[in-house]
Amino acid sequence: MNDSTAGRRGGAGRTLALDYGDRRIGIALSDEMGIAARPLMTLARTTWPKDLDRLTAIIREHDVRRIVVGLPLDMDGGRGGRARITETFIGRIRGATGLPVLPWDERLTTVQAERILIEGDVRRARRREVIDQVAAVILLQTWLDAQRAGDVAE
Repeated sequence: MNDSTAGRRGGAGRTLALDYGDRRIGIALSDEMGIAARPLMTLARTTWPKDLDRLTAIIREHDVRRIVVGLPLDMDGGRGGRARITETFIGRIRGATGLPVLPWDERLTTVQAERILIEGDVRRARRREVIDQVAAVILLQTWLDAQRAGDVAE
């Protein structure tokens, strides 16, 4: 899909955010105008083909135009082993979907998500169920805010 197609369809289009992990992928989705992020689901990882099938179904169902993936940089900004694994995931998603897949610094999003859930008095068992979604929402909202401020190019 090119920019002229996106323009004819109106609005910025939906952005999907993925908080990629070994066991789970937290998923958040923006509204059509690209203003607000909301949690969508946590995908329990199984095999790459099954995970990809589920992700592509979500992408089609929600008419996603771009994907933001949290890149777990080291605290000094370096790319450690986890970041390299995530970069491989980004390449696979990009190749499978044909959509723009944009890495976004996710340092401390899980810590922020945990803090929000604790302050919201969410029980430990429930926190484990939703923390990846909340981290994906934080990731997506920071990307959306930076996009609107002109701090990031698509």
